[in-house]
Amino acid sequence: MTVILPGRPDLPAELREELHTLYKHLHGAPELSMQEHATAELIRQRMEALGCETFLCGGTGVVAVLRNGEGPVVGFRADTDALPLAEDTGLDYASTARGVLPDGTEVPVMHACGHDTHITSAIGAATLLAGDRDAWAGTVVFLFQPGEETAEGAMAMLQDGLWERAPRPEVVYGQHVWPGRAGQIEITSGPAMAMSDGWIVTVHGRGGHGSRPEDTIDPVVLAAHMVVRIQSIVSREIPAQSAAVVTIASFHAGLKENIIPATARFTLNVRNLDTEVREKVLAALRRVIRGEAEVSGAPEPEIEEIYTFPLLVNDPAETAALKEVLAGALGMENVLDRPAQMGSEDFGHLPDAIGVPGVYWFFGGMPDEVVDGEAPVPTNHSPFFAPVLEPTLTTGVTCAVAAIMSRVGVQR
Repeated sequence: MTVILPGRPDLPAELREELHTLYKHLHGAPELSMQEHATAELIRQRMEALGCETFLCGGTGVVAVLRNGEGPVVGFRADTDALPLAEDTGLDYASTARGVLPDGTEVPVMHACGHDTHITSAIGAATLLAGDRDAWAGTVVFLFQPGEETAEGAMAMLQDGLWERAPRPEVVYGQHVWPGRAGQIEITSGPAMAMSDGWIVTVHGRGGHGSRPEDTIDPVVLAAHMVVRIQSIVSREIPAQSAAVVTIASFHAGLKENIIPATARFTLNVRNLDTEVREKVLAALRRVIRGEAEVSGAPEPEIEEIYTFPLLVNDPAETAALKEVLAGALGMENVLDRPAQMGSEDFGHLPDAIGVPGVYWFFGGMPDEVVDGEAPVPTNHSPFFAPVLEPTLTTGVTCAVAAIMSRVGVQR
């Protein structure tokens, strides 16, 4: 078997079919964040069969170390979790899986963010590297990370001693499929993906009969005032040159039309590309939430911080070098610059924890007719998100191998 080298974006036919079968299996068997038990076992079996040393890390994470003599150490991360979403792609391998959230709610489960593509690409890259050991020398640490969607997985692996148990790399690479043109990649230099904070806000009032609102403190009205007032924070307190997003996507209160409830609850999400802006937005949120409660004569609301994603920064020098490598693998016309995104990732924790550079890029998963068509292109986290098998998987494998080989490849 021959390793994919720059300028040769192709897969051996037998491997391509094997990866297609693997991808379809993973797509039809998704597992929720931090519950990826069967996925982890499949990964361990596959990677051990290639000669990797493996161990579980962070619960359902898998670290697979592929050694090939003396040389550089490179990290490559692929996330493994799926989302609580009902699939509506119409694929014959579509997911019908069910799962249970931490609160006990039973939900449908779907690989709506393409992490099945990431797993398949990483295993494909490992297969090629293991099959042509004369072409490289060093160590590759494959990080199959759980719980990306909930910002739990990277920190769980680190807290479980990841970098004390695995060889420390000199760089960590990662990639993500997205609804761009299949066969192309996009990459950002510097800040690439936003910090993100998630809160649950519980507003306390005083319940009562719907006919006597004067005897109550209506938490629905109070929370509604908070929601409206919060929307002015970015537009009136943050400079227009600074990026910030505040989203309130769920609001729950009451059970019956003539009962004013005692509590209301809403969730919010904040995204920023600058730590000072983040702190300013979070402080303003607390001020508005507490202030609205105070002027309404209500108890102080409860604010539960449910997650924080780090700022993902692509090392500029490493990014510039990698762009040349990927351009050699895919063609310059297929390597595009990408502006910073307000989406979030916990990938940055992995290189940041040991002070090494990280580089993260996006590879397209949609065929030309979808990208160029008039209908909206299904996005990640959509029930309709379905990357085309090829050239998506070939591109994912090619980019992974090219990035890794740029460090460990033997000069001939």
